[in-house]
Amino acid sequence: MSVPGLRARVLVLAALLGAAFLGLTLRLAHVQLVRGPEFAALAERQYSRTVTLHARRGPILDRHGTVLATSSPAESLFAHPRAVADPTRVAAHLAPLLGLPRAELEAALAGPRAFVWLKRRLPPAVAEAVRALGEPGLGLVPEPLRLYPNRELAAHVLGFEGVDGGLEGIERAWETTLAGTPGRAVVDRDGLGRDLLTQRVLKAPIPGQGVVLTLDAYVQHVVERELDAAWRRTGARAAIAVVMEPTTGDLLAVAVRPTFNPNAFLDVPSREHWRNRAVTDPFEPGSTFKAFLAAAALEEGVVRPDDAIYAEQGAITVARTTIRDWKKYGWLTFAEVLQHSSNVGAIKVGLALGGPRYYRYLQAFGFGAPTGVGLPGESRGLLREPERWSALSLPTLSIGQEVAVTAVQLVAAFGAIANGGRLVRPRIVLGVVDAEGREVRRFAPEVVRQVVSPATARTLTGLLVRVVEQGTGHRAAIPGFAVAGKTGTAQKLDPVTRRYSRAPGVLSFVGFAPAWAPRFVMLVLLDEPQTERWGSEAAAPIFAAIGRELLRYLEVPPEGTPPVPIVTAAGSALAPAPVQLVDGTGPAAASLRVAPPGTGDPQPRLPDLRGRPLRQALAALAPLGVPVEVRGHGVVVAQTPPPDSPLPPGQRVRLVLGPPSALTAGAR
Repeated sequence: MSVPGLRARVLVLAALLGAAFLGLTLRLAHVQLVRGPEFAALAERQYSRTVTLHARRGPILDRHGTVLATSSPAESLFAHPRAVADPTRVAAHLAPLLGLPRAELEAALAGPRAFVWLKRRLPPAVAEAVRALGEPGLGLVPEPLRLYPNRELAAHVLGFEGVDGGLEGIERAWETTLAGTPGRAVVDRDGLGRDLLTQRVLKAPIPGQGVVLTLDAYVQHVVERELDAAWRRTGARAAIAVVMEPTTGDLLAVAVRPTFNPNAFLDVPSREHWRNRAVTDPFEPGSTFKAFLAAAALEEGVVRPDDAIYAEQGAITVARTTIRDWKKYGWLTFAEVLQHSSNVGAIKVGLALGGPRYYRYLQAFGFGAPTGVGLPGESRGLLREPERWSALSLPTLSIGQEVAVTAVQLVAAFGAIANGGRLVRPRIVLGVVDAEGREVRRFAPEVVRQVVSPATARTLTGLLVRVVEQGTGHRAAIPGFAVAGKTGTAQKLDPVTRRYSRAPGVLSFVGFAPAWAPRFVMLVLLDEPQTERWGSEAAAPIFAAIGRELLRYLEVPPEGTPPVPIVTAAGSALAPAPVQLVDGTGPAAASLRVAPPGTGDPQPRLPDLRGRPLRQALAALAPLGVPVEVRGHGVVVAQTPPPDSPLPPGQRVRLVLGPPSALTAGAR
């Protein structure tokens, strides 16, 4: 071969080698410089993985700090099926530990997915047992377990947490506050894909904040105990009780039956058990609605308590429909219309008031709109505009039909009567605390509007006291206290006949106590009880049973207790003489004797006691040493002898108590 030919071949070979070397160099540069981060991450994933560190969920507390929901350390188990060498064997080991079917675990471990959760939130002992297996492809990640230490207590208010966060109740409504911020960590793995103990935290989780509720755990317990007993005894389809503080709108208890255990929220026959019927289920209120008709009519001057109304012997025909009373009545005062819950009398007052005015007051009381209580799924109820009413609408609305309200709406509206005519927004959350329990937010009570004047509210309170003392609500009476309230017996529309059924419907009682200085307003409701027909016999006794316990718990002294010492102008305390019950028949008609102090004017004069509460009146009479006869409840509206009369020895003083409005009416 000639030298020139050999040189040419060498040059070609050199060019090929140079091109190959250049290609390798370019490829290496591409791998290292262009795709270097990608391959580095791939290599990192082979020896480590990034996991989410779930934050500890904030607690839910009652108004006194009692824990209603908390979180406990736990771990969740996952698998990388491709790294599991023998799915059958691993499933056999895991099944008894996790309490899951072996076939289900084997299918998950042998599946095509790269990642699969096997079981979430394992107890510590189970997590340790799984870890001890040392199986490649399995991993555990911290994920706190949500616990409800009081089981069913306030379940519908609290709701529950699922794998994706809060699903019902406060857990859902306050998810952002409670959940906190998750973190991230890198867990190193060995060549077989097993997690090592070394863990590098990239971002620490931030615990969630706590939510403080207006609920009182003890009040909630009492309400649920009594409601549950009545629900079971009567065989009712459902039952609701709501207790609210009228001046602040704080909901002290919200109880619903049937209920569930949020620790095992899936163990229910139906998801209907989760529903908070106190805010989601509107119902026709029946005769409890007559209280709002009365408020509107009194405020507008359409009727006065002593005005006489002819009840048509128990039946009235309007728009070719006859509406009846439960008993035949002739002439009734308006006070007696409420006292006996006369449909005929209420309809006549409603017709005199007129649709537009009545509708305006119903709106002002909050009907037809959500209360804004802050619980998920709240219904606005049903209140149609007057333009959509038929000729029968006003009469039926006057007796609580053709309208639908929620339990919380009804309690809030009655609260407006109890607190002097102001509608206060009901609330369930008092504030928010940080992970250390320090308060970071507090919510103030909110007055929505003044619905009726204080004078009207007090007059109506007096009428509602008569309902309990002498009328349909007598089984709601609490010895030693004046109770104001109204019974309700609402039939339900038959979906087939489109007429009201004669079967038991919604039986209820709503009221407040003590009437002249209310500490709570409460609704008790039974839906379709099988053993009762009237709200007076079904719901009123539950109100009394709960109310007695609440007044004791709130340390409210019975009416007519001995007066406190009075203070003279100089500021020194003057202890009144002891008061003794001498021949009374109860708080409505009691004769009291103020023991003589032993000294004083032989013929003193009687002070003006009108407008004073009983305790103040007795304190003023104590230095006089005179026998006192007391009748009624409330403030002094009349006295015998009259003010400034001389009091000879043995003169008896008679005090008549009643609502302040009665004093005003007497002055006119």
